[in-house]
Amino acid sequence: MSLSIKPLADRVIIAPAAAEEKTKSGIIIPDTAKEKPQRGEVVAVGEGKVADNGTTLKPQVSVGDQVLYGKYAGTEITIDGKDYLIMKESDIFAVL
Repeated sequence: MSLSIKPLADRVIIAPAAAEEKTKSGIIIPDTAKEKPQRGEVVAVGEGKVADNGTTLKPQVSVGDQVLYGKYAGTEITIDGKDYLIMKESDIFAVL
């Protein structure tokens, strides 16, 4: 997937996973009660954070990684009709 936007520094763009439609027991969850997803796929990565000494630290995540992030992490953006999150790499908790 190619985006028309490139994140700067240590920022990443994530395509959030779809929210759960129903519970494990089969109860359908209405739109107003759906939880925000806390996992998604990295679709773009910046060049990396610039350290105090001027060197660039490479990002630890790469495009295609499935990641877990905080419930309220990032800023929601819409590009070409699709929703994404843009956040700092430090807001990502783990790579799956």
